[in-house]
Amino acid sequence: MPIAIGSRLGPYEILSAIGAGGMGEVYKARDTRLDRAVAIKVLPDALSQNPELRARFEREARALSSFQHPHICTLYDVGEHESTSYLVMEYLEGETLAQRLERGPLPTDQLLRIAIDVADALDKAHRQGVVHRDLKPGNIVLAKAGAKLLDFGLAKESRSALASNAMTAMVTRSQPLTAHGTIVGTFQYMAPEQIEGAEADARADIFAFGAILYEMAAGKRAFDGKTQASVIASILASEPKPLTDLAPTAPAALDHVIRTCLAKDPDERFQSAHDLLIQLRFIANESASSASARAVAAPKKKWWRDAAVAWAVAALLLVVALAAGAGWLKFRAQSQPVVRAVILPPDKVTLDITGDFAGPAMISPDGSMVAFVAHGDSGKAIYVRPLNALQARKLDGTDGAAWPFWSPDSRQLAFFADAKLKRIPAAGGPAMVLADATNARGGTWGKDNVIVFAPEFRSGLLRVNAGGGAVSTVRELDQDHTTLRWPWFLPDGKHLVYLATSHGGGDAQKNGVYWTSLDGKEGHMVTPSDAGAMFANGKLLFHSQNALMAQSFDPGSGKLSGDPVTLIDAVQFDAGVWRVVASVSDNGVMAYHLGAAVLGVELAWFDRSGKEVAGRLARDTYRDPAVSPDGKRLAISLGDPLRQIWTIDLARGTKSRLTFDSVVHIDPVWTADGKYVAYTNGLGGAAGGSQSSIHWKRADGSAPDEPLVESKDVAYAQPTFTPDGKYVAFIRATGPTGNSIYAMPLEGERKPFQVVAGAGQNIVTGPAISPDGNWLAYDSSETGTTQVYVTSFPGGTGKWQISVNGGSQAAWRRDSKEIYFFSNDGSIYAVPVSIVGTQFNPGQPQALFRPASIVTSGRTYWPAPDGQKFLVPTPAAENAAPIQLLLNWTAELESKK
Repeated sequence: MPIAIGSRLGPYEILSAIGAGGMGEVYKARDTRLDRAVAIKVLPDALSQNPELRARFEREARALSSFQHPHICTLYDVGEHESTSYLVMEYLEGETLAQRLERGPLPTDQLLRIAIDVADALDKAHRQGVVHRDLKPGNIVLAKAGAKLLDFGLAKESRSALASNAMTAMVTRSQPLTAHGTIVGTFQYMAPEQIEGAEADARADIFAFGAILYEMAAGKRAFDGKTQASVIASILASEPKPLTDLAPTAPAALDHVIRTCLAKDPDERFQSAHDLLIQLRFIANESASSASARAVAAPKKKWWRDAAVAWAVAALLLVVALAAGAGWLKFRAQSQPVVRAVILPPDKVTLDITGDFAGPAMISPDGSMVAFVAHGDSGKAIYVRPLNALQARKLDGTDGAAWPFWSPDSRQLAFFADAKLKRIPAAGGPAMVLADATNARGGTWGKDNVIVFAPEFRSGLLRVNAGGGAVSTVRELDQDHTTLRWPWFLPDGKHLVYLATSHGGGDAQKNGVYWTSLDGKEGHMVTPSDAGAMFANGKLLFHSQNALMAQSFDPGSGKLSGDPVTLIDAVQFDAGVWRVVASVSDNGVMAYHLGAAVLGVELAWFDRSGKEVAGRLARDTYRDPAVSPDGKRLAISLGDPLRQIWTIDLARGTKSRLTFDSVVHIDPVWTADGKYVAYTNGLGGAAGGSQSSIHWKRADGSAPDEPLVESKDVAYAQPTFTPDGKYVAFIRATGPTGNSIYAMPLEGERKPFQVVAGAGQNIVTGPAISPDGNWLAYDSSETGTTQVYVTSFPGGTGKWQISVNGGSQAAWRRDSKEIYFFSNDGSIYAVPVSIVGTQFNPGQPQALFRPASIVTSGRTYWPAPDGQKFLVPTPAAENAAPIQLLLNWTAELESKK
């Protein structure tokens, strides 16, 4: 029986019916807690008694819960109300691909964008062992952010036979045939092995995908018929009509891809969705380049014809001819081909792409050079690479640099190092100190020789003359935000855009890109976002989900116009600092990095010498690894951009999801008995968090998570526990720019008390209680360089410096006789510890090894309990994280409109 409009399923108020099918009814509803629209899929009471259908329903929940992907419909919740089981999913605005196909075939560029989105989603599902098994146009929604794949209700369905009485059912052209007997799927898109009852793997989805590609290009189904029998016979024995006959303008390479997907023998198809995705991206790039080349060629003929006419008319039309010539030159500049290239890092250095002190590629305003931060044997510094050169050169005087940015004339670089804002000639020379900046979050250099910068990760925006002098305020923090960062000057030099957001989540409708005047007298929000924005060529470039969007923008008024268009759909996003990893020049050149969801991260074990000693964990979006006290399990943050906590059995490699809500979760740690996992709840997230708090949950998932430390007004993060379970220590925000380390008893009155105070601009992070419970290691920037220190616990008396030349992320061996940290030179160090009474005696730091390539966002490593090996999140071996270059991105943008 349909659910009445206005009734409730738990906290969800039913608003309207969306659709119904064999696996349930779908409704639009309102989540009364978060006041947002959701889609609810309900398993009808009449079918809930069927064990097979209920099993399918539960399979969909498990399949969806394992995905965090921009092109897969997000599962928010699973519930049951008065014996009615339901799933709560993302509500998607837009039409299905099936509805779009009713209007005919799609243009090639639109087809390829949709196909790439769906292939990307399939790649994600297949890598996690999930086969969709009912891929069809009706299960693809064309939303504003791109195509979304939904309905995993038939995922991993077991082998079954074809129902004989289904062979003569009639089917209309507009309604694909779905059997509700013992075979599952939609016949027009089923692979031959599915129809024959064989066990279907991921290659069955690839066959279905090929049928969808054919239909998008040709405007008719690859396999059709008046009865199920005729459809099945066509799939088993016939080949679809050549695409070149039905869509002559379609790329020949697309026809090849479709025919490979539709091979009758699974071994003759693409063997993975990733291979298919690569082919589609290649075709899309070639199509865009060909279109640009045609655009260049066509006007030439027209120009010479117009020029001939102009000469015939002679001198009276001279002014018109000159104006036309000027317009033509501008048109020629805009019509150059789109060019893609990569810049590999210099030998024996690793790019610092993400993290609190990173320095991803920044293209110069004139588009001739790229600057980036990298570290190697000689330390961490800025490198400059002219685009017409084969090698990058290290810029002396930039040791320990972070967040470089260019002067408007492309001759100077500003950067942050040694708790200072500095500048240096791009060609080399002495560095000049301009201002204090302990833990900066970006800067921008205006045409009037003014620099605006964010000196701290919890601060407003300041300004200083590029020649030095007094520092003044541009924008102070307000009650809605805990940080202003990533400023970007607009062309007039009088206005800029920046990111304003809150570490605790705050009000998502108030977090985003803001516009302001340099004098601070004007200002307003431009668009919601979780990252800073850039401006070039009349477009504001901003982050939305995993995409870099472009939209027309008036710098003088700070107003957007027109519709946003996806420029890059898989750009790297550093959620830890709210920054999209991209930069643009004034003349159409872009430098960026591919997103973590595309590149992937692997988890690798290394011994103390740096030799890899065990098999890697398969590629995923890993962040913040934490090995359990017994060394058998791993807690990890997974997902991009909505991170959740998972646990992994290290012996078997199996994963279990621990958190299921719509808040970002990072910093997982284990309690000493291994029974609970605690984590930071909401830090860095824009989805649903009202504050940054610490939650914990039983590691076996047998009970709901519980808030451990939370407040409406204060942000908390990075928990750590004593071995007896009596205390938890954590970071607590203390005002807009500072923080301290607090501890709280877990028995009796849970009243937090301060252990380590952060003073002034001193940043205190990374608390780690020793396994014997008597000592607390932490990071502090009190000297201007972040170092690792130890104090007694819980008293906080005494202080011993552990690192010498900079360090962070302290961790302990399980006997408390050795402490580890990650050094500023990119190495993992070990420090022997001798304890006599209340005297803590650290030894000399010893460099163990420098990982060849690391992920710098989140926790960089975690030691095994005995300290004999270390787990390091590492970029996938085949992805060396080169800098991606996109020349003439404006033409790329026009091709997508």
